[in-house]
Order: sequence, then structure tokens, then C-alpha cells
Amino acid sequence: MNGNGTGEGTGALEGAVVAVAGAAGPAGRATLLRLAEAGATVVGCDAHPERLAEAVDAARYAHGGATVTGETVDLLDLDATRDWAKRTEAEFGRVDGLVHLVGGWRGSPTFQETALSDWDALEKLLIRTVQSTSLAFQEALERSDRGRFLLISAAGASKPTAGNAAYSAAKAAAEAWTLALGDAFRKAGGEAGPRTASAILVVKALVNDAMRAERPNAKFAGFTDVTELAEAIAGVWDRPAPEVNGRRLWLTPQP
Repeated sequence: MNGNGTGEGTGALEGAVVAVAGAAGPAGRATLLRLAEAGATVVGCDAHPERLAEAVDAARYAHGGATVTGETVDLLDLDATRDWAKRTEAEFGRVDGLVHLVGGWRGSPTFQETALSDWDALEKLLIRTVQSTSLAFQEALERSDRGRFLLISAAGASKPTAGNAAYSAAKAAAEAWTLALGDAFRKAGGEAGPRTASAILVVKALVNDAMRAERPNAKFAGFTDVTELAEAIAGVWDRPAPEVNGRRLWLTPQP
């Protein structure tokens, strides 16, 4: 994010091709809008085709002339995800980013009440999808002169609470995987430093207008609005790859 906290200077995204995994949720919608506004070609995917179509149409409508597409991809299937990456690069000539916004939360009142079925679900949503997208898009991102792989994570991965054992452990695993990708980018860059970056944007939790409308008296203290997250995502392209590669970028106070 720029020092002035605005979207100015996101010229680094002009003409870029950015894939967004989990594009149909509130954070995905905000990200599609922001990337399209910055001049990027945006390729979204989600498991919910109707919601994805709505998100894509909204971004196109808001930014006339922007290229925003969407398709349903099974991110638990590595071959299908690789096919998506290959199609994207073949159609648009390059891939300059993968933003991972696939989310999900399950928790319990106490540690003892943790259901291992929650882990089974979260392992797929929060870890397997990161594995598939990173393995599928790595080579294309390394061919870019501004490649970025961005994971959205939660502060709970660094400071787990008793009722969030499964969620925090899954987020921590996803972070470790993303940092390992960053090390691969570092090694590929050699003495000149990485040309491509893998980074983690960390929030406490996300909030959007619909949540505020449902709970008008809630404070949502420390939450990051999805529009602020989208701004921060776009801002990563303004920073040199060596500055952000293998880093956690905190959008909330660090525990």
C-alpha cells in the first residue's frame, strides 16, 4: 500500500494479468473492482458460478472497457488448476499475479470440543487450494517481470486461540507453504534478487457493508474492510519484489 494510503501510483498494474482465486466472496468482489480500476486484466475463479458471474459483471460495469472474466475451477484438483493457469497464460499472453482469497472458518467453544471434521474441511479450503494454485502458477509468475503470489491470512495463525485450533493451524500451514514458494522465487532470482514475490497479507478478520447492515451495533474492532484489503493487494505491485518476497505484510497490529 502506498504511504499516502491511496490507490495512486498503481501504474504497475496497468496491462497486468491477475488471477483471483475465490473471486465471488465480498473480498473477491472488492479485489476484482480494484484490480480492474488499476488497469489490470482480471481472471477470477470460484466454486459458486452464479455468485462469480455477478462479481465479474459488477467489475465490468464499474469499469467500462475492463477485461474481467470468470470460470468455475476445482482448486482441489491440481491438474484442473494447472489447466486454468495454462489457459490464462495462453489467452492473455502472461500471468502477473495470483491472489488467493479462498476462505472459510470453523471453530468451537473450547479446545476440547474441537471437531476433527472441521480440520478436514479447512485443510481443503485453506491449504489444498494454496498448494494447487502455487504449483500451477509458479512458472508463469516467474516468467513475468512483476509476478506476485498473494495469500490472505489471519493474525490467529501467529497467536492461536483455544477455540480456533483447526482454523489457526490451517492458516499457519498455508503461510508456511507460501513462504516456501517465496524461497523458490528467491533462489530463482540468484544474486540479482527475486524478480517475483510471494507474500502474505495478514488481517485480524474482514468486514464488509453487508455484515455491518446485519449487525448495526457491532464494533468490528480491528477488522479490515474488504475495500482496504483490495487497496493493499493492489499496492503490493508498487513495491519491489525483494522488498515483499517471503514477507508477512500486516494490516492489523502484529501479536
